[in-house]
Amino acid sequence: MMQRSRPKRRIAMEGDRGTEMQSLEADASPTILNYHERTKHHYFHFAASLGYLDWDTQPNPFRRYEDAPLIRLTLPGEDRTPRYEAMFQPRVVQSRTPSLASLSEFFYYSLALSAWKQFGSSRWFLRVNPSSGNLHPTEGYLAIYSLDGLHPKPAIYHYAPHEHGLEMRTELTEDTWSNLTSGLPSGAFLIGLSSIHWRESWKYGERAYRYCQHDAGHALAALRIAAALLGWKLYVLDHACDEQIAILFGLDRAEEFIRGEEEVPDLLAVVFPDADIPDHEIFDLSLPDEAVRAVAQGRWIGKANRLSSDHYDWEIIDIVTQACRKEKWKTFPPVNTTQTDTPVSDLAGRQQLSAGQIIRQRRSALAMDGLTNISKEVFYAMMTRVLPDRHFIPWDSFGWPNFVHLGLFVHRVAGLEPGLYMLVRDARRLEWLKLQMHPSFLWRKPPDAPGYLPLYFLKEGDVRRLASQVSCAQEIAGDGTFSLGMLAEFKPTLSEYGAHFYRNLFWETGMIGQVLYLEAEAFGIRSTGIGCFFDDPVHEVFGIQGQELQSLYHFTVGAPTQDDRLMTLPPYLHLGGNT
Repeated sequence: MMQRSRPKRRIAMEGDRGTEMQSLEADASPTILNYHERTKHHYFHFAASLGYLDWDTQPNPFRRYEDAPLIRLTLPGEDRTPRYEAMFQPRVVQSRTPSLASLSEFFYYSLALSAWKQFGSSRWFLRVNPSSGNLHPTEGYLAIYSLDGLHPKPAIYHYAPHEHGLEMRTELTEDTWSNLTSGLPSGAFLIGLSSIHWRESWKYGERAYRYCQHDAGHALAALRIAAALLGWKLYVLDHACDEQIAILFGLDRAEEFIRGEEEVPDLLAVVFPDADIPDHEIFDLSLPDEAVRAVAQGRWIGKANRLSSDHYDWEIIDIVTQACRKEKWKTFPPVNTTQTDTPVSDLAGRQQLSAGQIIRQRRSALAMDGLTNISKEVFYAMMTRVLPDRHFIPWDSFGWPNFVHLGLFVHRVAGLEPGLYMLVRDARRLEWLKLQMHPSFLWRKPPDAPGYLPLYFLKEGDVRRLASQVSCAQEIAGDGTFSLGMLAEFKPTLSEYGAHFYRNLFWETGMIGQVLYLEAEAFGIRSTGIGCFFDDPVHEVFGIQGQELQSLYHFTVGAPTQDDRLMTLPPYLHLGGNT
């Protein structure tokens, strides 16, 4: 048998990198636009990747810091979480005091393992937060004051999901902690997210940067929802620049990482237990720079473990990472905070399950049955849940505007005509969206849809085959009850807010996806994210030209088929746990 030759170790983008990097100093937006065009999938060619899976270099999915002390978190016993519906209602869940036990639950319902799957002799893990290809580029960090059983002083930790534990990276003085959190609510602590791009590029090549960003959005929503289970709030400190996040969590310490396996900062959020504190104009959205730099002066413990024996460097990912680097914050205009006039819980009867059960049983469907219908009431309820209403979780966790709308392929929703629909997630953008799409679209509201729901019928027809075709010919997109493309206001947004906002657009799509995952579980069906789609053919379906609107993420919802050959095992069986 002919052996496949291994490509050169560095895979560079076409053209001269020096010229490309110089352009970043003047304006990074063209670099982002070029990257996005370059990494589109087309009917006759895909974005660049190796074209096969090099199993010899498959990355270790678990980051550990060698020699860093590990504090194991006790696995929660009895499910103390509220009903799924109650979790989304403001001030329903009583705030829990931060402790080792409540921290354990916070991570258990956000970034922990949720199960192991086994087929024959092969075994793989699943996590609470979903990930493209189950590759999990996202890492979580914690900065917190002293807690009984954790450490007698404030410290910085890395969360290790395989062990469900916290690795202490450095200890802080009381003065440093006090200075660091001087502008934050009493009792607050910090959560950080970062990405290891190599974990995704190993499989997906140049397009991997996109997937890392919507994975970060999934993780952000998962963290906000887990905080809600404890009666806590979580808010993104969007004025913190990437350099501050890197310093705070030790990501800038190049000597402690294997080249090619570095972590890139994504975002920083504050968690605070006082649910009565409003989400705006009450605390500083940045951290004092001097206090952040004092953290770097401490004694750091541990070195990042090696994830792969070798790497393939996708130079364009380095370039887009640099272009998206956030050097400074920008004040955002007021966002739409209009509250829906009907409680979401009254729209349809979801299963009466605990939030914890819904969160931890979440799975990505591998195939849909192509038969099951859902009611229009269920569909309306799901669409309502993804509206960016700042009175509801997780949309209360950030302050930037929303720019993502849903182009829907409706297949089997009882009471609705099959065809194309649009959910305009900011009703003020309706007329602008009409100008971007086919002039023949009807833009007609379903007659019995809730008055506050900006859902529009565009075109009648059986779109099952079309949905599958534009989602890389994946049948799952046509076999569900409905599927969708997340259409972002793209070029105007980057022009207004800067290149780094490319990440925020993907985060928003990931958050929408996380809500849809949980909603599907609550209604007794299932869903899955679709990262592989033919970008411009999707745009052609909706009549989109140019880069004003771009599809960033696809999703499908329906009744899954079961593979009885797969065994499901408890997530922490390897630690002697049965939960």
